[in-house]
Amino acid sequence: MPPTFSSQRSSPPPPPPQHHYSPKKTKPSLLKTTFNSIKSQPGFRLTGWLVITLIFQALIIVFFLQDSSSAPAPSRLQSFQAPTDKECKFGRIYVYDLPPEFNADLLKNCNDLDPWKSRCNAVSKGGFGPKATNLGAVVPENLLPAWYWTDMYIGEVIYHVRVMDYKCRTLDPLQATAFYVPFYPGLAVGKYLWFNYTSKDRDRPSEMLLDWLTKQPYWKKSNGADHVFAFGRLTWDFRRQTDKDTDWGTSFIYMPLMKNVIKITVERSPWDELEFSVPYPTSFHPRSESDIVQWQSYIRSRTRHSLFTFVGATRTKIKNDFRGLLMDYCKSESGSCRVVDCSVTRCSDGATAILEAFLDSDFCLQPKGDGSTRRSFFDCMLAGSIPVYFWEGSFQGQYEWHLPINAKTYSVFINHNDVRNGENGTVRIRKVLEGYNKDEVKKMRETIIDLLPRLLYAESSKGLGNNTKDAFDVTMERVLRRIQLQNLRKKQNF
Repeated sequence: MPPTFSSQRSSPPPPPPQHHYSPKKTKPSLLKTTFNSIKSQPGFRLTGWLVITLIFQALIIVFFLQDSSSAPAPSRLQSFQAPTDKECKFGRIYVYDLPPEFNADLLKNCNDLDPWKSRCNAVSKGGFGPKATNLGAVVPENLLPAWYWTDMYIGEVIYHVRVMDYKCRTLDPLQATAFYVPFYPGLAVGKYLWFNYTSKDRDRPSEMLLDWLTKQPYWKKSNGADHVFAFGRLTWDFRRQTDKDTDWGTSFIYMPLMKNVIKITVERSPWDELEFSVPYPTSFHPRSESDIVQWQSYIRSRTRHSLFTFVGATRTKIKNDFRGLLMDYCKSESGSCRVVDCSVTRCSDGATAILEAFLDSDFCLQPKGDGSTRRSFFDCMLAGSIPVYFWEGSFQGQYEWHLPINAKTYSVFINHNDVRNGENGTVRIRKVLEGYNKDEVKKMRETIIDLLPRLLYAESSKGLGNNTKDAFDVTMERVLRRIQLQNLRKKQNF
């Protein structure tokens, strides 16, 4: 079970107050004074040496017992194990201790984060959500405890939990290469995205956070250039370009103070060199390397009965809805395509029907989601199914830290214009996919299977072990590398 935290106190303890005496010299001085006082008394005799010796020994014992009994009990700060330079060759990350209104209070007030429903399930268990149910017939029994109904927009909570126990975290800001800001911008803005809230309402949490942050000495030192934020929602939710109340989202990323910071999101802007996309959280959170190996073996050996599948719902309010086109086509190709219609079947946060469909299919059709990407990409690959993209923006410039730059090694691209307007229209999808022979399909699937650890978020707060990096480990290492390189370039320019 992932860890929870009731306090993010992580700052190093303040230096001890300076006194006019040395603690090491205090005990001998007191003992010497006591001995001389006894010796100077009238009637002191040689036979009194035994008594004095006993008193002297007793005083020593008392002083040292008092010193040891007053020592504080071990705390998280004192027991924190500093990583070695070999383990953290790209540096260390310091986690700010933010006022609770920017993270902990949002979790406590989870019933108020969404205008339609409670988000308490979504933020529970460190962001993993409730344990998954009804997967007994689909997932190997001993792997069931590693499955959760995880919300796709909860990454900022998951990253905070993980970074608190990250092996390359430091409690000393003077040793830090990077500074992690554990603000939950997606949760903070969630309830303000709809209805009659103003642009000022949507910007207020971010402005308050930046007001606090810019007063910190390490922000001032770099103007935020070595600072890192995690965003659970798509980047477009934080890129409102005007102050019109009717415009979508918050302007957080466009605020001048955010110009230099590194941003990690589930979908990045291709025009922001300091923004990097990371995998959407899926339902599988392996507890160990052995969990990964078993799941890899399981999906490798699956017998798949469908050539391709489509999971989604039509969007009737969108003119010429591409999803509707794919839905109709897939239903007409029942011999080749398996459909999960999310207007009928519950699809939020993963579902048994979704996993079954992906496990049963060689390929999975992946149109755009709320942005150019969608969580379904990762649900698909988790099952060993090969994603079929229809927009280049769904993969180009996205997840470059986690997926091969050459998308052909793990996916298929069919231009949406060819599908919508080309000769024979959607029939081309089946023909393209039938053009891949069994060996080619197997090779692409093996690429995905090898990549899986990098696409998943481990259940353990310490990751999957020293030999296997999960999505969080890959992200943090690349962040540190980026900032380390950035700092080296600055030094060379002086």
